[in-house]
Amino acid sequence: MKPNRTKKRVALLAVLALAAALAGCSGSEASSGGSAEAGAGSAKSVAEQVKRQIVGIDPGAGIMKSANQAIEAYGLDGWKLVEGSSAAMTAALDKAIKEKKPIIVTGWTPHWMFAKYDLKYLADPKNAFGGEESIHTVVRLGLKTDQPSAYQVLDRFEWTPDDMAAVMSAIQEGKKPEEAAKQWVDANAAKVEGWVSGAAQADGQSLKLGYVAWDSEIASTNVVKYVLESKLGYKVTALQVEAGPMWAGVAGGDTDAMVAAWLPTTHADYWSKYKDKVEDLGPNLSGTKTGLVVPAYVDLSSIEDLNK
Repeated sequence: MKPNRTKKRVALLAVLALAAALAGCSGSEASSGGSAEAGAGSAKSVAEQVKRQIVGIDPGAGIMKSANQAIEAYGLDGWKLVEGSSAAMTAALDKAIKEKKPIIVTGWTPHWMFAKYDLKYLADPKNAFGGEESIHTVVRLGLKTDQPSAYQVLDRFEWTPDDMAAVMSAIQEGKKPEEAAKQWVDANAAKVEGWVSGAAQADGQSLKLGYVAWDSEIASTNVVKYVLESKLGYKVTALQVEAGPMWAGVAGGDTDAMVAAWLPTTHADYWSKYKDKVEDLGPNLSGTKTGLVVPAYVDLSSIEDLNK
């Protein structure tokens, strides 16, 4: 019987040792921010978990310049802005939220991701991102004379963040941009009639619209394209480019118009460079915003918190 008692005692000691080891590991994880919940709870552990990286979009976007300005303004030493695309940014955000992990992205509104996820902007007390903006319609010089019907529609085009969000959400849910635009136009006939009323038919004349691959600009450009084609008979080509070529195209007359100019901050450099070579028809949507965005469960409130 003595050998059996010895074996039982050894087994009991082994179980106690394993339990102690697991408890130690758990305590270590909790103190170091090893879990996603713990990581979301302190600025320091958030910085470590995201490897001091901010997930951005295409390098030519004005929001990327603002994000770099924020890194400098807030003294975020060691932080890096990762270049990519709007699609890559939202994919990374979706993955992080599903795994309940912290992530910091460049964000803007209107955008469908604010309807799909519980997100928040980090406060920007140094105003690195410039506050609220408007999206303007900008056309090439001479368009009013050459294409008066298109000019009229572009000059009258104005809608709300809710309008834009409806189109963006339909695209995000799987509709093609052209289908989402048609759906919105059909559902908002009175508003669209205000844009086209009195405009002469174009009889197949060609028109080029430039836009950047932001979800907001995909929505607005496709709506305007569909209206010009279906209501006035234009043959419209939508050219997806980066912000610099978009502005250069309108300024040089190779592109007729864009409804995707974020002013006064995001596209400030392009406006300064090309303002004498284009015509600004004013805002088509007001109340936009850009900044650094995190999931609501991340315990950060300001860009300043990233430096703690």
